[in-house]
Amino acid sequence: MVMERVRGNLAYTDLRDWLDGIEALGELRAVRGASWQEDIGMVTEILQHNLERGPSVLFDEIPGFPKGYRVNVSAFSSMKRIAYTLGLDVNATKLEMVEEWRHKLRTHQPIEPVEVGTGPVMENVQTGDQVNLLKFPTPKWHENDGGRYIGTGSMDITRDPDSGHINLGTYRVMVHNERQAGFYISPGKHGRIAREKYFSRGEKCPLCVVVGEDPLLFLASCTEVPIEQSEYAWAAGFRGVPYEVIREPITGLPIPANAEIVLAGFATDKGKLPEGPFGEWTGYYASEMRDEPVFDIEAIYHRNDPIIFGSPPNVPPDEQSYFRAFMRSGLLREDIEKAGVPDVTGAWCHVVGGSRLLLAVSIKQRYPGHARQAGHIAAMCHAGAYLGRYVIVVDDDIDVTDLDQVMWALCTRSDPEQDIDIIKRAWSGALDPVIHPSKRGHNSRAIIDACKPWEWKDEFPRSGKPSPEWLKKAYDKWGFLIS
Repeated sequence: MVMERVRGNLAYTDLRDWLDGIEALGELRAVRGASWQEDIGMVTEILQHNLERGPSVLFDEIPGFPKGYRVNVSAFSSMKRIAYTLGLDVNATKLEMVEEWRHKLRTHQPIEPVEVGTGPVMENVQTGDQVNLLKFPTPKWHENDGGRYIGTGSMDITRDPDSGHINLGTYRVMVHNERQAGFYISPGKHGRIAREKYFSRGEKCPLCVVVGEDPLLFLASCTEVPIEQSEYAWAAGFRGVPYEVIREPITGLPIPANAEIVLAGFATDKGKLPEGPFGEWTGYYASEMRDEPVFDIEAIYHRNDPIIFGSPPNVPPDEQSYFRAFMRSGLLREDIEKAGVPDVTGAWCHVVGGSRLLLAVSIKQRYPGHARQAGHIAAMCHAGAYLGRYVIVVDDDIDVTDLDQVMWALCTRSDPEQDIDIIKRAWSGALDPVIHPSKRGHNSRAIIDACKPWEWKDEFPRSGKPSPEWLKKAYDKWGFLIS
């Protein structure tokens, strides 16, 4: 029996409840009649490059599909919607939100999921010859994509065959035909490691792809969650109540009872099929079409009137880099401080770098080498290690979320000859556009010390920046002139 639904610490229980909530905030708009071939991708492109200016959109009456078969996009292209999802103050500034989020991280206690017998996702069950992936209005997201990707805002469930650890990860899933999909994972990711263990033993990898899940669970699946925790337990710690999961009959994997769509089966490296190209988070088609493992789908479960949750990457700054910048910035600062770096006053993963390629950290300098220490740890800690490029360390008078301020500090407080350190052979991946395809896997990092030189920081020219108090007074009194 399914447990009685309780919201816990959040204002919603599942994707549909969440959509009702953001609609009440004036953050959702319905669009009818848009095509999957072109229109949905076009709308998504526009929304993602007008961050904070557009709503989340729910597409319905998509030509060629039954009314009620819907697609939701641009869920997290506003800080208000991100705050609502995480149970934060929807009127807070970015830095206030990060601090509130860090408080939640510090007080967080994981809650393991509970197994139930059934749930809304089991309203429709197709197995065997009934399986038809083409029944859903999967969009073609980018102009030059090699196919339709049902897995963008998805959550892919795997189990490590050695430890039994359940991993929820967001890896792209391409529609091949009625019963097969492509399944690409970057090297080093938890799902890739588990999958390779099965393949090395000549076995198929059990896999469930969830398309349309609780938005908090989606955020967990594409965030650097501590390796010892499952994403179910991690996300539930913020909800305050456990997730209800159903043991999927074919794979034995735990699937969310209130998911919209679940695809179940096995990934195999036998009989690979061409996958891609797909416009990725770096803003490039960095991995062209190539043969990749196939996901053989043996069952499909879905709710009545199912919703595809779409979150395709685009040229940054875009939706993915926006919400990941917020999520990852809180984790980055926690990682730096846990490593013993004192007086860290800010950390931000800039959206222009896809929330990975450009990190900024601010400190109140306390000793020689403090800035270098903070920069090197930021570059190589769990939240910052994968496919990074530049880390800029600035003084505490710089707002790390303001790229103009960060660049001003870089231009006026760093000297290229003495203030740039290079780390070689760091963790990169197949999506790194500037590394030659034959050499992808490693890249280098630049640590830029853009703090006032320690030896004479007290003699450094006085800044012309106004104090925060003076600036607030100016905006309070005269800000109407630019409103």
